[in-house]
Amino acid sequence: MPIRIRLKEILAERDMSQRELARLMNVRPNTINRLCNDNVTTAFFETLEHICKTLNIGLHELLIMEDDQIPPSE
Repeated sequence: MPIRIRLKEILAERDMSQRELARLMNVRPNTINRLCNDNVTTAFFETLEHICKTLNIGLHELLIMEDDQIPPSE
């Protein structure tokens, strides 16, 4: 099952820019951009934890497991 990072959706819900989150976290904007575009194959737990603390969310809200099975046709 692939894991997907919902950061882009969460920022949109909060009307927060990637640049603003990067500033609050004191990380490079490129780091946030890669996570928002779900363009990562690895992520450090420390980074994910820092995102969760900054946005005041749980890890279960940031990461979702997608079922890699295609739903049956109706």
